[in-house]
Amino acid sequence: MGQLDFSGSKGAGCGTSSLYWRSTWGQIRSTWASYRLSFHPSNHPVNQFKIAGDWTLSQLHTDLDKGDSAVKYTLSGEGAGSIFTIDQTTGDIHALRSLDREEKPYYTLRAQAVDINTNRPLEPESEFVIKVQDINDNEPKFLEGPYTASVPEMSPVGTYVTQVTATDADDPTYGNSARVVYSILHGQPYFSVDPKTGVIKTALPNMDREVKEQYQVLIQAKDMGGQLGGLAGTTTINITLSDVNDNPPRFSKSFFHLRVPESSTVGSAVGRIKAHDLDIGKNAEVEYTIVPGDGGAMFDITTNEHNQEGIIILRKPLDYETKKAYTFKVDASNAHLDPRFQSSGAFKDTATVKINVLDVDEPPVFNKPSYVMDVYEDTPAGTIIGAVTAQDLDASSSPVRYSIDWKTDLDSYFDIDPVEGTISTNELLDRENIAQHNISIVATKLNSPVLTSRVAITVQVLDINEFPPELASPYETFVCENAKAGQVIQSFRAKDQDLPSAGQQFSFRSPKEDLKNRNFTIRDFGNNTAGIVTKRSGFRRRLQEIYFLPVVIEDNGYPPKSSTGTLTIRVCGCESDGSLLTCSAEAIFLPVGLSTGALIAILLCIIILLVIVVLYVGLRRQKKKETLMSSKEDIRDNVIHYDDEGGGEEDTHAFDMGTLRNPKVVKDNLYRRDVKPEMKRGTRPPVSQDSADIRDFINQRLKEHDTDNSAPPYDSLATYAYEGDGSVAESLSSIESLAIDLEEDYDYLTDWGPRFKTLAGIFGEQSETQSNSATTENAH
Repeated sequence: MGQLDFSGSKGAGCGTSSLYWRSTWGQIRSTWASYRLSFHPSNHPVNQFKIAGDWTLSQLHTDLDKGDSAVKYTLSGEGAGSIFTIDQTTGDIHALRSLDREEKPYYTLRAQAVDINTNRPLEPESEFVIKVQDINDNEPKFLEGPYTASVPEMSPVGTYVTQVTATDADDPTYGNSARVVYSILHGQPYFSVDPKTGVIKTALPNMDREVKEQYQVLIQAKDMGGQLGGLAGTTTINITLSDVNDNPPRFSKSFFHLRVPESSTVGSAVGRIKAHDLDIGKNAEVEYTIVPGDGGAMFDITTNEHNQEGIIILRKPLDYETKKAYTFKVDASNAHLDPRFQSSGAFKDTATVKINVLDVDEPPVFNKPSYVMDVYEDTPAGTIIGAVTAQDLDASSSPVRYSIDWKTDLDSYFDIDPVEGTISTNELLDRENIAQHNISIVATKLNSPVLTSRVAITVQVLDINEFPPELASPYETFVCENAKAGQVIQSFRAKDQDLPSAGQQFSFRSPKEDLKNRNFTIRDFGNNTAGIVTKRSGFRRRLQEIYFLPVVIEDNGYPPKSSTGTLTIRVCGCESDGSLLTCSAEAIFLPVGLSTGALIAILLCIIILLVIVVLYVGLRRQKKKETLMSSKEDIRDNVIHYDDEGGGEEDTHAFDMGTLRNPKVVKDNLYRRDVKPEMKRGTRPPVSQDSADIRDFINQRLKEHDTDNSAPPYDSLATYAYEGDGSVAESLSSIESLAIDLEEDYDYLTDWGPRFKTLAGIFGEQSETQSNSATTENAH
């Protein structure tokens, strides 16, 4: 089983006695009770690699054992009693079964010698370690096998394929039991394996997948470094050569002959060809192209993705009578090229395709896919409005007969000549009833009544020109006094009540009797518009303010209609840049564009405002001429006059008017009630009936209050206090009202433009007049 080591690590000898091993291979004594037994399998037969059951390993003995059976030996620890046993009398240790290092590499045991009668230990307990040494009893194993790998075809020698690994359960640190060497048993000369690493590589160049695709390689792993007597294990590797694009597509034949009926529809498949490629997958995808040349323009070719066939598609209609055969070449090439193999030549193949057109008996063919015909309403019956033409394109060239499908012309509005194909009316057409007729014409071959063809006819009923054109709107334009000759002063359009409005054309001109007009003329722009053009310069409003220009408008209807319109041209004053200023007296103060009624209304409003201002100024002057005191008995210094402008009904009815003439007020000194006057006022002069005295008194009081800056004048405060509660008269001062009126400034009218300069001047003069009048009155 290899070498068995028994190591004692516990216990020590006492006196001169000692516990020691005794074996057939020698005896080792030690005074410190450490024992080791070496077992060398090379001294024994090969079949005794494992210790058999009941096989004596060695003997445990002590010097105290005199052979009189007074000593008993005991054994304990791992495997004692199950794997190992000891003879209590002789000390022989036996193995009850075989030992395996891979199962358990060592065991720890304890041995002791005791008195057989008293069980008293004769020696201290010693610990022994039994180490199971390895032998080569396990072969290498491939745990991941069998293996699968792939390598591209045509790979160079030494290309990596895969790597295999074998494991050995033996001890790799003891001898060569676990040293593995790899070799190929089957798979040469295509592949090789590295004996140490197990890496498999290609051994032959240019291995072709199309020749052989699958390879099975048998790999052996042998321990003991591959020496004789070593154990071996094997595994299988399935190697597949992956495809590369090393083969071009090839046609199975160089000439393809196809037959196609001429009745084949455009876009339909008319034939199939195929080029075979030995490669697989994407490397076998084929692209087909038609080589430009005679016949190739009639067809196209695509690739069927499932079977890589080339499908020939018809691009244009076939006609046997025109051309009976087409010949062209088709190239087949790979879609995905490998640059490694392009040097070997072009990866494509070419084949010739010939397509014969088969004759088919076909129906007649109209020279147009559809027809559109126009006819005026109320056209007499029997009038030819158009014709259709159909031909038999077959080789027989049979005659064709025409007819109208009665389902599309139930009221028989039309008729057709069966031989000539001319279409005529059967009765009068009314556009207001039916504006468009849709009929179908049938063409039939005489020798084959079954073969027919149809064509759609659209008959549009045109409206008769019933209304003459007229101006689109009542144009009224102006010409500047400084206009120059040849200047377009107005563009205008025309309208027509006839239908349709789209497509109508109008022409404009001056009437013959107005060709000698020296002032204006008409210029037709050719796009349904015209313009008024001046023929001279230097127009004057004083000489003539309005000009009337006639214009003749004619349409393109059937029959043509015309009418004469009149354009009104007004002479106006303009700026130097041509912007309009005024056109007449009505427009002096206002901008162009206001009507006459609006101008009159504005002027009336201005006059009414002026009258109100004049009346107001007159009333103010009349008030100032009245006496300041209407009653001689009223001697109060703070009330000059009390009229009907007071607080209204509350002043005249709710209170006694006599309170305004309170004698106490006259006698007492009236000081300020809101603040205490700082300046002492002088004694009031006696009241006099003379108006001059009153005026002097008032002037004196005004001077006193003008010098008092501490509060408003006392007489004003007292006056308002006696006006009563709820007075709506507010301030009765004419001076304040006049000041408000004089603050109005009309200079801002000049900012509105040159058209308001005159209006600003008028109001400015009135303001100055009122201001002067107010100044004069104040002076008086």
